[in-house]
Amino acid sequence: MALIRERLLWKLLLINVVPVIAVTILVIWLAIDKLAAGYFMALMKKYEISPTDIHQMFLTSIHYYLLWASAAALLVAFVLSYLLTRRVLKPLAQMNAITRDLAAGNYGVRAEIVTRDEVGQLGHSFNRMADSLERIERLRKNMVADVAHELRTPLTNLRGYLEALTDGVITPSPETLRMLQGETLRLVRLVDNLQQLARADAAREYLKREKLVVSEQIGELLGLYRPEFQEKGIRLETRFAGDADLVVADRDKLLQAVRNILDNCLKFTPEKGLVSITSHRCEGGIEVRFCNTGPGISADDLPFIFERFFRADRSRSRDVGGAGIGLAITRELIEAHGGKVAAESSATETCISITMPA
Repeated sequence: MALIRERLLWKLLLINVVPVIAVTILVIWLAIDKLAAGYFMALMKKYEISPTDIHQMFLTSIHYYLLWASAAALLVAFVLSYLLTRRVLKPLAQMNAITRDLAAGNYGVRAEIVTRDEVGQLGHSFNRMADSLERIERLRKNMVADVAHELRTPLTNLRGYLEALTDGVITPSPETLRMLQGETLRLVRLVDNLQQLARADAAREYLKREKLVVSEQIGELLGLYRPEFQEKGIRLETRFAGDADLVVADRDKLLQAVRNILDNCLKFTPEKGLVSITSHRCEGGIEVRFCNTGPGISADDLPFIFERFFRADRSRSRDVGGAGIGLAITRELIEAHGGKVAAESSATETCISITMPA
């Protein structure tokens, strides 16, 4: 890296210093030879002085001092250009070193910003990229750990009970078989979630768009969820604006995105709580908001709830909190339509909003 930096430094010096000084010296030299010398000869003739020897002495003297002045100017320009160019190249060399650290997996390094010029702006952009890479890597590690945990727990249970059944330690019973079936279904649900996430990633290429009435589509889903909401004593309120009830979207994918949000509302709304669904027209199209009462999401966790396998409470059981894939699928499906998702949360309420182009 040091060799590359030095080569670039010398190239910039040669580009900036040598041509400028050379052109300047050439212009001055020609000006003296053509203009000053001619003017000097005219003065000599005017005052009837023999110009031959004096003219040559004049040119020799001027050329002598011009060479020394040019050498001094070249030295000063070289020193100043060297210092300034080195100052400019320092953050670039630093970012070069940091790039290698990032490639090696060290995502904690950042470029030092010392100026507000284009190089400083490049440093800010570089640091934002490093922040994004660090966040993605952290989420990736969490995802791998969570998937491993999700697979290990039911597999361990299945293995233990099957070994016990094989060794005759426990006798087969309906309760044991139901428990084994539950663990198997848990694995099936996880695999299904992963498959849904993979399909959501490719949703942009397989959209079958049609005109849909938002209130009718959500009303059909609420009819399926209403018994579960009633079982927890959760009140449902809906309010759809007349001018914000028509979108062009893939029906199955839109309903899947809404279903994932309703699943969250059902899981995290306490008994006797409230879930409200409203729609209104906004600048980006039509926004549908799903708000539920209950403990809010911390400000630190809120930006990450749409990431894969992210849970605000990592100690919560997956049977209660899910695998952390639902909202990630929702984001992929809505963004595939050209829309966007957002979340807001307070101490007593959480709102998930989806915006679809009208």
